[in-house]
Amino acid sequence: MRVLVVEDDFLSRNILRDLVSEYGICDIAVDGEEAIMAFDLAWEDGAPYDLIFMDIQMPGTNGLEAVRRIRALETERGINGEREAKIVMTTALGDPKTVFEAYNQGGATSYVVKPITREKIAAEVRRAGLID
Repeated sequence: MRVLVVEDDFLSRNILRDLVSEYGICDIAVDGEEAIMAFDLAWEDGAPYDLIFMDIQMPGTNGLEAVRRIRALETERGINGEREAKIVMTTALGDPKTVFEAYNQGGATSYVVKPITREKIAAEVRRAGLID
Protein backbone atom coordinates (compact mmCIF):
# COMPACT_ATOMS: atom_id res chain seq x y z
CA MET A 1 0.00 0.00 0.00
CA ARG A 2 1.19 3.54 -0.75
CA VAL A 3 0.25 6.35 1.60
CA LEU A 4 0.70 10.10 1.28
CA VAL A 5 0.69 12.25 4.43
CA VAL A 6 0.02 15.94 3.81
CA GLU A 7 0.61 18.14 6.84
CA ASP A 8 2.24 21.55 7.19
CA ASP A 9 3.18 21.18 10.87
CA PHE A 10 6.53 19.41 11.26
CA LEU A 11 5.73 17.54 14.47
CA SER A 12 2.23 16.48 13.35
CA ARG A 13 3.62 15.36 9.99
CA ASN A 14 6.27 13.15 11.58
CA ILE A 15 3.87 11.62 14.11
CA LEU A 16 1.33 10.81 11.40
CA ARG A 17 4.03 9.41 9.11
CA ASP A 18 5.24 7.13 11.90
CA LEU A 19 1.68 5.94 12.60
CA VAL A 20 0.80 5.12 8.98
CA SER A 21 4.16 3.73 7.89
CA GLU A 22 3.31 0.34 9.39
CA TYR A 23 0.70 -0.05 6.61
CA GLY A 24 3.03 0.52 3.70
CA ILE A 25 5.29 2.95 1.90
CA CYS A 26 4.66 6.44 3.23
CA ASP A 27 5.58 9.70 1.51
CA ILE A 28 5.07 13.18 2.91
CA ALA A 29 4.07 16.53 1.49
CA VAL A 30 4.16 19.82 3.38
CA ASP A 31 1.30 21.60 1.61
CA GLY A 32 -1.51 21.19 -0.90
CA GLU A 33 0.56 22.05 -3.97
CA GLU A 34 3.21 19.49 -3.07
CA ALA A 35 0.45 16.91 -2.47
CA ILE A 36 -1.02 17.50 -5.93
CA MET A 37 2.40 17.15 -7.54
CA ALA A 38 3.16 13.97 -5.56
CA PHE A 39 -0.22 12.49 -6.49
CA ASP A 40 0.30 13.28 -10.18
CA LEU A 41 3.86 11.90 -10.22
CA ALA A 42 2.77 8.71 -8.46
CA TRP A 43 0.24 7.99 -11.24
CA GLU A 44 2.79 8.83 -13.94
CA ASP A 45 5.22 6.38 -12.30
CA GLY A 46 2.55 3.66 -12.22
CA ALA A 47 2.51 3.53 -8.42
CA PRO A 48 -0.51 5.59 -7.29
CA TYR A 49 -1.38 6.32 -3.68
CA ASP A 50 -4.00 4.09 -2.12
CA LEU A 51 -4.54 6.36 0.85
CA ILE A 52 -3.99 10.07 1.51
CA PHE A 53 -4.16 11.77 4.90
CA MET A 54 -4.74 15.46 4.13
CA ASP A 55 -4.69 18.29 6.66
CA ILE A 56 -7.52 20.74 6.01
CA GLN A 57 -5.86 23.95 7.18
CA MET A 58 -2.57 24.70 5.46
CA PRO A 59 -1.07 27.89 4.05
CA GLY A 60 -1.33 28.37 0.31
CA THR A 61 -3.39 25.61 -1.24
CA ASN A 62 -5.43 24.23 1.65
CA GLY A 63 -6.52 20.63 2.02
CA LEU A 64 -10.01 21.14 0.60
CA GLU A 65 -8.67 22.71 -2.59
CA ALA A 66 -5.97 20.05 -2.92
CA VAL A 67 -8.59 17.28 -2.68
CA ARG A 68 -10.75 18.97 -5.32
CA ARG A 69 -7.77 19.16 -7.66
CA ILE A 70 -6.72 15.57 -6.96
CA ARG A 71 -10.25 14.38 -7.73
CA ALA A 72 -10.18 16.44 -10.96
CA LEU A 73 -6.90 14.73 -11.95
CA GLU A 74 -8.51 11.35 -11.30
CA THR A 75 -11.48 12.29 -13.47
CA GLU A 76 -9.15 13.40 -16.29
CA ARG A 77 -7.46 9.99 -16.12
CA GLY A 78 -10.75 8.08 -16.02
CA ILE A 79 -10.08 6.91 -12.47
CA ASN A 80 -13.24 6.28 -10.48
CA GLY A 81 -14.86 4.05 -7.92
CA GLU A 82 -12.53 1.62 -6.19
CA ARG A 83 -9.52 2.93 -8.12
CA GLU A 84 -9.83 6.39 -6.53
CA ALA A 85 -7.46 7.22 -3.71
CA LYS A 86 -9.07 7.05 -0.29
CA ILE A 87 -8.67 10.53 1.19
CA VAL A 88 -8.93 11.07 4.93
CA MET A 89 -9.07 14.71 5.98
CA THR A 90 -7.29 15.51 9.22
CA THR A 91 -8.38 18.48 11.25
CA ALA A 92 -8.06 20.12 14.62
CA LEU A 93 -11.41 21.73 13.91
CA GLY A 94 -14.69 20.42 15.19
CA ASP A 95 -16.38 22.76 12.72
CA PRO A 96 -19.27 20.89 11.05
CA LYS A 97 -19.25 23.30 8.07
CA THR A 98 -15.63 22.44 7.24
CA VAL A 99 -16.29 18.71 7.55
CA PHE A 100 -19.40 19.07 5.35
CA GLU A 101 -17.31 20.86 2.70
CA ALA A 102 -14.67 18.12 2.81
CA TYR A 103 -17.29 15.46 2.04
CA ASN A 104 -19.80 17.13 -0.23
CA GLN A 105 -17.67 19.58 -2.14
CA GLY A 106 -14.20 18.17 -1.80
CA GLY A 107 -14.64 14.47 -2.38
CA ALA A 108 -13.03 13.27 0.85
CA THR A 109 -13.62 9.68 1.92
CA SER A 110 -13.66 10.45 5.66
CA TYR A 111 -12.06 12.62 8.32
CA VAL A 112 -10.21 12.32 11.62
CA VAL A 113 -10.09 14.94 14.36
CA LYS A 114 -6.69 15.58 15.91
CA PRO A 115 -5.00 14.38 18.03
CA ILE A 116 -4.55 11.37 15.78
CA THR A 117 -3.89 8.05 17.45
CA ARG A 118 -2.82 4.61 16.27
CA GLU A 119 -6.38 3.39 16.90
CA LYS A 120 -7.91 6.16 14.75
CA ILE A 121 -5.49 5.36 11.92
CA ALA A 122 -6.26 1.64 12.08
CA ALA A 123 -10.00 2.35 12.04
CA GLU A 124 -9.68 4.59 8.95
CA VAL A 125 -7.49 2.12 7.05
CA ARG A 126 -9.97 -0.64 7.86
CA ARG A 127 -12.98 1.54 6.94
CA ALA A 128 -11.34 2.32 3.60
CA GLY A 129 -11.18 -1.43 2.93
CA LEU A 130 -7.41 -1.46 2.70
CA ILE A 131 -6.92 -3.97 5.54
CA ASP A 132 -9.13 -6.59 7.21
